[in-house]
Amino acid sequence: VQLQASGGGLVQPGGSLRLSCAASGSIFSINVMGWYRQAPGKQRELVAAITSGGSTNYADSVKGRFTISRDNAKNTVYLQMNSLKPEDTAVYYCNAEVRSAPKLILADYWGQGTQVTVSS
Repeated sequence: VQLQASGGGLVQPGGSLRLSCAASGSIFSINVMGWYRQAPGKQRELVAAITSGGSTNYADSVKGRFTISRDNAKNTVYLQMNSLKPEDTAVYYCNAEVRSAPKLILADYWGQGTQVTVSS
């Protein structure tokens, strides 16, 4: 199973970016998909998560600005980031709890990380 993230970049404060992360491989099902971020010198933190049924959870710092969504048919999770602030600068990682075929083993997988820089 592999996760491929894309969509990072440099944006001015107040701007928007959309991150995507597609899971591929021997996938039977995917439970929770989410986005984490890690800024220099800080621990990795949860940004947002979404279950297969569409229930979402957000860090307080991004509520009202970020929206997580997923396309179950494409095994893809998205993060729409609006009103970006310099403190959102970090490497963003996607994560998925995947039950892989054929042995139906449940495991966590991580994408490679994509840099988001918010600066004027």
